[in-house]
Amino acid sequence: MHTPLARSHVDEQPAKDLLRFLTCGSVDDGKSTLIGRLLHDSKLIFEDQLSTLAKDSLKHGTTGDEIDFALLVDGLEAEREQGITIDVAYRFFTTPRRSFIVADTPGHEQYTRNMATGASNADLAIILIDARKGVLVQTRRHSLICSLLGIRHVVVAVNKIDLVDYSKKTFDRIVSEYTAFASELGFTSIMPIPMSARYGDNVTERSGKTPWFRGPALIRYLETLDVESDAADKPFRFPVQWVNRPNLDFRGYAGTAISGAIKVGEPIVVANSGKSSKVKEILTYDGPQLQAQAGDAVTITLTDEVDVARGDLLVAPTERPEVSDQFAAHVIWMSETQLVPGRSYLARIGTKTVPITVTAIKHKIDVNTRKHLAANTLGLNDIAVCNLSTSVPVAFDPYAQNRRTGAFIIIDRFTNHTVGAGMISFGLRRGTNIHWQPLLVGKSERAALKHQRSAVVWFTGLSGAGKSTIANIVEQKLHAAGHHTMMLDGDNVRHGLNRDLGFTEADRVENIRRVGEVAKLMTESGLLVLCSFISPYRAERDMVRGLVPDGEFVEVFVDTPIDECVRRDPKGLYAKAKAGQIKNFTGFDAPYEAPQTPEVHLHTAGHRPEELAEQVVQAMTARGIVSSP
Repeated sequence: MHTPLARSHVDEQPAKDLLRFLTCGSVDDGKSTLIGRLLHDSKLIFEDQLSTLAKDSLKHGTTGDEIDFALLVDGLEAEREQGITIDVAYRFFTTPRRSFIVADTPGHEQYTRNMATGASNADLAIILIDARKGVLVQTRRHSLICSLLGIRHVVVAVNKIDLVDYSKKTFDRIVSEYTAFASELGFTSIMPIPMSARYGDNVTERSGKTPWFRGPALIRYLETLDVESDAADKPFRFPVQWVNRPNLDFRGYAGTAISGAIKVGEPIVVANSGKSSKVKEILTYDGPQLQAQAGDAVTITLTDEVDVARGDLLVAPTERPEVSDQFAAHVIWMSETQLVPGRSYLARIGTKTVPITVTAIKHKIDVNTRKHLAANTLGLNDIAVCNLSTSVPVAFDPYAQNRRTGAFIIIDRFTNHTVGAGMISFGLRRGTNIHWQPLLVGKSERAALKHQRSAVVWFTGLSGAGKSTIANIVEQKLHAAGHHTMMLDGDNVRHGLNRDLGFTEADRVENIRRVGEVAKLMTESGLLVLCSFISPYRAERDMVRGLVPDGEFVEVFVDTPIDECVRRDPKGLYAKAKAGQIKNFTGFDAPYEAPQTPEVHLHTAGHRPEELAEQVVQAMTARGIVSSP
């Protein structure tokens, strides 16, 4: 049974305001030790926990016979064995003046994405700096990320001051270097504090070992800093998490208000569509309410039948967000797999998930100098300003105005891993003077004249697999049957449309993107478009699939073993790749991602091209794309 050292007084305290903060900085700067010290000195460690901590300190600790407070936070076995923090650990503690939630974030560069997660909801950041090492690259990177994520208050904790004999000169030098770097990051306040988390100097009380320091102890500063949330004063924003329709007589929209307030009877608008109504009811677990405000989890019903779906944003009609399918944003890349402009990812903005593409990397940001660097791709932990495009318009506020509606994450479509995070700067309104021109003759009418249904038949496979040979025979058969076709071949388009592209991953992505758009336009004319491209990446093939309606994309995997492709080598490309004359050659020094569920899977071994082509025609017939001969 837990016996707290001093806890009963905490439960008797009235509700206090809450400060969320995180600790960050380079590895081994003492972040976990600092949090452990705060928990210990706030009397929030139970006696049995303290006993266990003492035992763990002897086994895993780095402080000799003394208690290693870092182990209070470093709960993962891998962290204890390595002496580092891997995951984000959240801890709650309270003092007579204020309650706190602190996020202990990793210091290692490869875990920067975890640090960004911890910073996303924080009001203040404690940047720890080892007094022996001074300002490091990771210190600068974390400070930049804190700035981008909207944190405006920073404590510069020059830790391990005991290891430099409590030197004022060392402290002043580090503070001078840090403030010079951070002067353009937009922080509202920067409070430098010399401390020793291990011994508690300037953590909860002023230390007599630093008589030259006139500022407050850390906990006193955290208790008194004014970081009141202004969410209640912002325009009303309500992302719809769930449409609740248990029967035909009730339709409610459930979610959490993230800013502003709304009352029963007030007008409300669906941001994307512009459709308006009024609030009929505001329902909660405790019953109907007259008002909902920031932080309230409610179900809202409307007076009118309005089309509202999960992911929509309900807003105040006089203070609407931007709605656009293009915007500029800061992007933090969190994956070891590089970001490739033109590749289709998923973005989660609020409760809405949509396909997204980086259309341009404007520049990377050097974390040391904040200089702008040219870049074609982004690697792990890179920070850049990018232009992005979504498949459909999305509603957002600039991140500087609303952290909740201006932030998004980027998700890999196949692994479902979060690979990036973004903060929207502004919408790109370049296309506001461009509108869809309605056409009097549509795709189905054009295709009907040709006695067929429009479709893209996409042949993919390794170089030398036989794609073009089979596709040509398919086109001959369709032409002989009176169908209208167009053949797009990988080599042919590189003589004109894509003559400016090479064979890097980024160029390959752009190559397929352009071809996909051309193929889509051709289907609008009612054509059967046969495309023969290696197209080594699933993401790009699926991007093309997404350009046309369901049933109009037929993926044909021409499956030929690479040994057979090398033996054929009809263009001598494998020989040149082996000799080092061709770089980034698919199947040799560049990957090929085979289709997982193609509509047609052609196993070429032991089959003549004519037989394989007939399988494709039969598949098109079975799908109603062409009629039976």
